[in-house]
Amino acid sequence: MAAVAAAAAATAFPKPSVSSSSSAIPVPKFTLPFSFNPQTSTPRFRSLHVTNSLPKPTAATTSTSTIPAPKETFLSRFSPDHPRKGADILVEALEREGVTSVFAYPGGASLEIHQALTRSNIIRNYLPRHEQGGVFAAEGYARSSGLPGVCIATSGPGATNLVSGLADALLDSVPIVAITGQVPRRMIGTDAFQETPIVEITRSITKHNYSVLDVDDIPRIVKEAFFLATSGRPGPVLIDVPKDIQQQLAFPDWNVSMKLPGYLSRLPKSPNVTHLEQIVRLIFESKKPVLYVGGGCLNSSEELRKFVELTGIPVASTLMGLGAYPLGDDLSLQMLGMHGTVYANYSVDKSDLLLAFGVRFDDRVTGKLEAFASRAKIVHIDIDSAEIGKNKQPHVSVCADVKLALEGINKILENRDAKDKLDFSSWTAELNEQKEKYPLTFKTFGEAIPPQYAIQVLDELTGGNAIISTGVGQHQMWAAQFYKYRRPRQWLTSGGLGAMGFGLPAAIGAAVANPGAVVVDIDGDGSFIMNVQELATISVEKLPVKILLLNNQHLGMVVQWEDRFYKANRAHTYLGDPSNESEIFPNMLKFAEACGIPAARVTRKEDVRRAIQTMLDTPGPYLLDVIVPHQEHVLPMIPSGGTLKDVIVDGDGRRQY
Repeated sequence: MAAVAAAAAATAFPKPSVSSSSSAIPVPKFTLPFSFNPQTSTPRFRSLHVTNSLPKPTAATTSTSTIPAPKETFLSRFSPDHPRKGADILVEALEREGVTSVFAYPGGASLEIHQALTRSNIIRNYLPRHEQGGVFAAEGYARSSGLPGVCIATSGPGATNLVSGLADALLDSVPIVAITGQVPRRMIGTDAFQETPIVEITRSITKHNYSVLDVDDIPRIVKEAFFLATSGRPGPVLIDVPKDIQQQLAFPDWNVSMKLPGYLSRLPKSPNVTHLEQIVRLIFESKKPVLYVGGGCLNSSEELRKFVELTGIPVASTLMGLGAYPLGDDLSLQMLGMHGTVYANYSVDKSDLLLAFGVRFDDRVTGKLEAFASRAKIVHIDIDSAEIGKNKQPHVSVCADVKLALEGINKILENRDAKDKLDFSSWTAELNEQKEKYPLTFKTFGEAIPPQYAIQVLDELTGGNAIISTGVGQHQMWAAQFYKYRRPRQWLTSGGLGAMGFGLPAAIGAAVANPGAVVVDIDGDGSFIMNVQELATISVEKLPVKILLLNNQHLGMVVQWEDRFYKANRAHTYLGDPSNESEIFPNMLKFAEACGIPAARVTRKEDVRRAIQTMLDTPGPYLLDVIVPHQEHVLPMIPSGGTLKDVIVDGDGRRQY
């Protein structure tokens, strides 16, 4: 994907060496003589510079595989003539990368790191109540800010609890750095207490990982980890640090250079102007062009808007691309794919030119691959060469940062007076007819609360400006359909992996990264309860996270598939108490009460607006339990492997199929 949020299981870049050079240096047995600099000035740390591509090669960059260290500007709290523990070196390395917040859960093998964190006056730890909550919070931090998120866990089960989050970050191209403690080097491979080979376990679900075997390698490894996580196609990087390395005394060399043979040479260069001119020519020749925009466009929203302004081409967004172009704009077709709008899918089916920017032709978008955009010439721009032609062969491809490609295309369009010469009004009129014929809608049954209505009201009361996180399921799709995102990084969801339990901890990370913002976790009861323990973190840290819980007592999306394809046979999808189905179980308000978080329940449609306004007006965190019928279905729906002609636009669980 061409930036932070697109998804794929593979990366185009070779992985550098996975471990630092081994060391036979013994672990010192004496006490560390801490010595701090006497300066009282506020520490200065360099700001993180995130880039997705390399500049044009120079003699220096083509002749070497190392990156010189930046000029020293950081004021260390340690005197240069005093040794310090490996854990303190690690924490200072994080500080030098601009890290101010981490999500770390301690254990025996990471205890030294946590002790070092208490000695930092720059980094604050937000203590999750489960390591999965920590890694999802780091993702929420990264997705909402564009900066790398950092999580820390101990060895063994602590490290393995990070696995879902690492896989999620890889699939959605999210830059995170995960640090794990490990048993001492001499015990590795002995099946020691809480030993797991986390480097091997996570090798295929990280962009890269490291096992630190020499304390002197910590500055270089941390520097490389952040560079790898944020450059090219972003992704997760794991650093595994044995406990004896954390305890070992050393004098760090902060001027060490990164050594990434192979990686730098494979980073995309600036796009070829000839290719961009070819794309512009195709635009001028087309009659029915459409933009297919993914998470790879989140860093190029401004350039995308300018492109649409110059061309007048309508925009269909993937789940991960929501917000890259404002959904309320007249040229927005909203989301395409399995649960996308009819008119978005219609536009792709009827188009003669598909401009696929920062996307991966995911199966939930394409359906039957052979029929997807079968009438169109396809232009594919993506930063990851592995995505070009992986699922759908393009007619024109550009492997580059979408931001740079759009800048180049916009310049060509301006030089050719495209705004005055291009006219796709008949095409947009055709699509507007589809919008009127097949609008996003829902039905109301008595006093029951349509879940779509609750999200509509939230959108109205927040002015479409809230940061929204979700779990996975029906509520996720309704949040994608009925909240009108205005800008990138408002929408935080687990797209490629589809990890339930993502919403609440992701909201924590978003609240930490965006103080003062309205952060709402739109969640389902099934997803919410998977990481319900993070209510404790929200309460203790006094984070103003609002939780709009759409509670239907079922695994709603699975129930929908049971209704449609399995004759409504319930196979363990009821989450309530079978012996007392008339009562709401579990009582989510009690979870909130246990953590000192105000909460309320609403069961009638007429009370929804007032209840949501109360939630938004209440300072700090708040849980609103919205009871919704489990018979509701997410529509439209194109069945898996289907095409536009198979689209389902009506019906629910109240009738048989």
